[in-house]
Amino acid sequence: MKKIIILFLGLTIIACKKNPDTFVNNKTDSTQNIKSDSLSTDQNSTDKENTLKQINEEVVQSLKDKNYSKFSNFIHPEKGVRFSMYAFINPKEDKTFSKADFVKYQPTKTIFTWGAMDGSGDLYKETINNYLTKWVYPKDFSKAQVSVNEFQGKGNSLNNLKKTYPKADFTENFINGSGANAEMDWKCLRLVFEEFHGKYYLIGVINDQWTI
Repeated sequence: MKKIIILFLGLTIIACKKNPDTFVNNKTDSTQNIKSDSLSTDQNSTDKENTLKQINEEVVQSLKDKNYSKFSNFIHPEKGVRFSMYAFINPKEDKTFSKADFVKYQPTKTIFTWGAMDGSGDLYKETINNYLTKWVYPKDFSKAQVSVNEFQGKGNSLNNLKKTYPKADFTENFINGSGANAEMDWKCLRLVFEEFHGKYYLIGVINDQWTI
C-alpha cells in the first residue's frame, strides 16, 4: 500500500514539473475576469451618469421654458414630487404633489404654503407658477455646472438629502456667487430621481443657497 502511495506522489510531482504553467494560467484567467467585471461596472456607472444628466437637462429646460406640462411628465407616478425651499428637507411640511394634483392646480391661482423663509420665519405662500418662476428657477440653471450625486454648493443650512432619499440619485445645478458678494450669493437646484419600471422619475426638487 505504501509503495502505491509513494508511486502516486511521484507521478504527481512529475506531472507538475511538465506543466508548470497550469496554476499560473488559472490565476491569470481569474485576474482577467476580475478586470473585465470592473470595466463592466465602470461602464454601467458612466451610462447611468449620462442618463441622469440627460434627464436633468430636459427637466431644467422645461422649467426655463415654463413648459409645466412637460415638467409634469417627469413626476414619479406613485410618490409624486416634493418641493423643498432649502437644503434641509422637511417631509412633514414641504409641499408634495402627485402628478394629477400638479396638473390640476398648476394653471390655477390657488395659493399654497411652501415653507418658512429663513431668517424671518414668515410662511412663503404662492401659486405653483409663481413658486416655480420666483423660487425654483430664479436664475438660468441651464448654464449651471452639473454634477451627479455630488454636492457643489455647501452652505450653512443642514443638508439631509442622502438621509431623506437614501436609495435615490440626484443632480445638482450649481451657479457660482459673484465676487462683489464674496461669492456667497451662489445658488443651486437639486433634482432627485428614483427609478421606476426601468425609467427615472422626479421625486424631489430642492433649492439651496447661503442662508442668514
